[in-house]
Amino acid sequence: MSPTPLARRVVFPFTAIVGQEEMKLALLLNVIDPKIGGVMIMGDRGTGKSTTIRALADLLPEITVVADDPFNSDPKDPDLMSDAIRSQLEQQVELAVAQKKVPMVDLPLGATEDRVCGTIDIEKALSEGVKAFEPGLLAKANRGILYVDEVNLLDDHLVDVLLDSAASGWNTVEREGISIRHPARFVLVGSGNPEEGELRPQLLDRFGMHAEIRTVKEPALRVQIVEQRTEFDQKPQEFLVTYEPQQVTLQQQIVSAQQLLPSVNLDYDLRVKISQVCSELDVDGLRGDIVTNRAAKALAAYEGRTEVTIDDIRKVMTLCLRHRLRKDPLESIDSGYKVEKSFNRVFGLESTTDSQTNGVGQTKTNVR
Repeated sequence: MSPTPLARRVVFPFTAIVGQEEMKLALLLNVIDPKIGGVMIMGDRGTGKSTTIRALADLLPEITVVADDPFNSDPKDPDLMSDAIRSQLEQQVELAVAQKKVPMVDLPLGATEDRVCGTIDIEKALSEGVKAFEPGLLAKANRGILYVDEVNLLDDHLVDVLLDSAASGWNTVEREGISIRHPARFVLVGSGNPEEGELRPQLLDRFGMHAEIRTVKEPALRVQIVEQRTEFDQKPQEFLVTYEPQQVTLQQQIVSAQQLLPSVNLDYDLRVKISQVCSELDVDGLRGDIVTNRAAKALAAYEGRTEVTIDDIRKVMTLCLRHRLRKDPLESIDSGYKVEKSFNRVFGLESTTDSQTNGVGQTKTNVR
């Protein structure tokens, strides 16, 4: 894993984070397939949301970019290149390349639209006849992770801009008849505390997955987390060295999953059942179906398989659908009970689940 721990800035290792499996899984699947559409993480204060996201960005392998390009353009993929780099390529200009860490951009709550999208210097454009563009945070986040803490407190219009860019992979800035666009393909991660209000259902639906995190209640686990954090704060380099083998293994697993993903197959019958669950739950639109399909494939790739199983779908379905059930902005988001119940019924797993929920040796008869 490059660079060596001693040369790296000190970030708490992803593999050392205890608990919060739902959040970690959602983040990993989005890194394997960014087209899943990002993650909304809602939960209590002080549960390690920011720590986990920064740890994930630090874990990812370096990317190849065009040197000195503000958009992190990919020298081999035209869809991830700025127009200037693409025109250089068409003119067969040799591009200088460099390696850099996956960008992790924090969006401050008070950010303006100009700061996020970038600005065009109209005066320079008119006087010199050039498109003078000052890139914003979306340019910086291209091919990386854009993290918005307290996204539920952000202006709805700004959230819309972020979601549009994340979905299309492009950011367009227009001023006084001058238009500039650049690639902006990133994993959008939003976090927030439900006590401070929820996002509107229309905006929530645009996030691919929704992870809920809760404060750890088990005393032994809490002690373990506190001890780990103390050890990291006191001897960060030694702590990093301890977890380096696990970090390398996970990084390789992510890279292998990204390569395997195009080969993963999801059986037609399973696709039909996924859509049947979405239909039964009255999920608006088809985003729920699409995201569940993508997430199940990403999970199979993550586990090194080319065939999606029912268990893969079960693990991701609640994450993909729970935030799409809310029709009224005043309703709270379903914990996952409705999704699980519908999944068990459609996939024929009711009797197994019923016997588990009624204790050992007891079975429950379903009354319809």
